[in-house]
Amino acid sequence: MPVEQAVACGWFPAGMKDAEIAARMGELQALCRAAGAVVVGQAWQRRPAPDRRTLVGQGKVEELRQLIAGSGASLVVFHNVLTTLQQRNLEDALRVKVIDRSRLILDIFATRARSQEGKLQVELAQLLYLLPRLTGKGVGLSRLGGGIGTRGPGESKLEADRRQIKDKIARIRQKLKGVTRNRDLQRRNRRELPVPLVALVGYTSAGKSTLFKALTGENVLISPKLFATLDPLLRRVDLHDSHPGYYFILSDTVGFIRDMPAELFTSFTATLEEVRQADLVLHVIDMTHPDWTGQKSEVEKVLRQLGVDPARVIPVFNKIDLFQDRERPGAGGEEGQVFVSAIEGTGLATLQQEVFRRYFADYAAFTVDVDDEQQLDALGRWAIVVEKSRVGAGFRAAVLCSREKMLQFSKRTEE
Repeated sequence: MPVEQAVACGWFPAGMKDAEIAARMGELQALCRAAGAVVVGQAWQRRPAPDRRTLVGQGKVEELRQLIAGSGASLVVFHNVLTTLQQRNLEDALRVKVIDRSRLILDIFATRARSQEGKLQVELAQLLYLLPRLTGKGVGLSRLGGGIGTRGPGESKLEADRRQIKDKIARIRQKLKGVTRNRDLQRRNRRELPVPLVALVGYTSAGKSTLFKALTGENVLISPKLFATLDPLLRRVDLHDSHPGYYFILSDTVGFIRDMPAELFTSFTATLEEVRQADLVLHVIDMTHPDWTGQKSEVEKVLRQLGVDPARVIPVFNKIDLFQDRERPGAGGEEGQVFVSAIEGTGLATLQQEVFRRYFADYAAFTVDVDDEQQLDALGRWAIVVEKSRVGAGFRAAVLCSREKMLQFSKRTEE
């Protein structure tokens, strides 16, 4: 398939600063590249209110028409969410395909999903996006063809019936229930482990996957492209260098982005539940990015939406290796914040120590005698069993456990 050439465009309120507009347009271009397009031009407009018919004014529409004619672009991508009317009017005026940022992000997700759950979630998000747009000329499914913004859920009819789409949404949700039940069972099994589940979150391309690889040794995909990681991945991280016997479970999740499409939140409930139920959350921040404070705020906003207690979040400022010859920016002084270079391994010991301090501070070593293998298996759900040996008819185990849990286990076995 030939590479599509795209023009990036956006409307912004009158009071928005040039630096913020530049950051948003730069991100839009990065999204286009992640979808496989070559950005051949951009245009943006700052005005008090968007135009109801075309979002941007007629002068900007004419500028876009000239940009398209001069560059040979076949696609215009808007930073803003377009109404059905605006999209139709813009396509009629520009004579090329027009999509908005939400559709672009959904398209990228469609190319990244690998697991059955991920594919179902993306398909559901796309259908939820398209459903309210099935009006007039049938914007959405009637325009599906090839290329960016058209990698939809496989619907190829010129006029898609709304009832068929709703039925398909219902079928996908039913399939997802089965997948979710399996994930919930796996999550309950993990919750029985006497160690924390630690979730990695961050703005897309902040370096989460690099940090995941550095901590786990797992050979994961590392790419500068936005949303390179979509399906969640869980691995064990041992603290044998500083605290022998201790470990935690690390989960890598999808990267966040400013103004995430609402359809993704609706569809990715099961995946985001990994973050919601995590004992600790490592918020990875790319401190080299010009708008790192804005990206940090966006992720914090998502975490609030998910109901994550800020006390469970560890700010992890990444890429300190790029500040060797210049002063790094202030990071706000949050309690427990950590500075690392995931690519060089700098600061990883400090990060592991912070996880230990947050979760294992009240753990201690105990020696426990149990009567049989059943009690020994039960002990493994209360404590980290470091060593075990047979003593007479029973077993003796060296364990790491909090004093409170050890007291609870002792009382239960005495009953």
